[in-house]
Amino acid sequence: MNRNMELSGQSCEHLLWHPKERHQLHCETLPDFCQLQAAALADGIELRIASAFRGFDRQLAIWNAKATGLRPVFSDSGQVLNLASLSDKEKVYAILRWSALPGGSRHHWGTDIDVYDAAAIGEEYTVQLTQEEYREGGPFCRLHKWLLNAVDTRQSRGFFQPFTHDRGGVAPEPWHISHRPSAKQYENSFCRDQLESVIVRSHIELKAEIVDNMDDIVRRFIDLPEKPLSEKGD
Repeated sequence: MNRNMELSGQSCEHLLWHPKERHQLHCETLPDFCQLQAAALADGIELRIASAFRGFDRQLAIWNAKATGLRPVFSDSGQVLNLASLSDKEKVYAILRWSALPGGSRHHWGTDIDVYDAAAIGEEYTVQLTQEEYREGGPFCRLHKWLLNAVDTRQSRGFFQPFTHDRGGVAPEPWHISHRPSAKQYENSFCRDQLESVIVRSHIELKAEIVDNMDDIVRRFIDLPEKPLSEKGD
């Protein structure tokens, strides 16, 4: 039962607070992340957390705000979409492109972290977590390259980037890293029917369309290939 609650973001028992940042991480993820921060700092990169653990209720609030137009939903090109012009199914898939389904987010586990380089920006800068920030010319381009090299050379303390390449589901997220040793247990425990049960019991917007398309949603937005493209060996 506890594993199912952790899987869907409805338990905090497996988490620890980062000693210097107001974020919770999985108890097995935290030590390796602190080591990754120290390694980055030695290379002049101040690796900081933009987001780590997000519980089910928080993810649900984000989803419902987007589904009802209280928060913007973006196209692949970064333009705000007109939700009124979309069918309910189109709304579901547009939201999923940038925001995980409540109950199906890797951030529920505390093993996945959105990161940025505080040394590359001033105090007045507001981190957006956009692809432009991590591309050539963006403030976090050096961080992105550093992370890719750390993974490729097996110096990433077990972290990899699950959403570096566009596979037609989640949009590329160069800011998103995942701790493979602790995330694997949740990947192996994932159950499509359990996720549907969580969705059915929740007060989520667009529920009918989510349930009707659950198999495709899991395939495109939740399942990862056996070996992510940004992870070599292992």
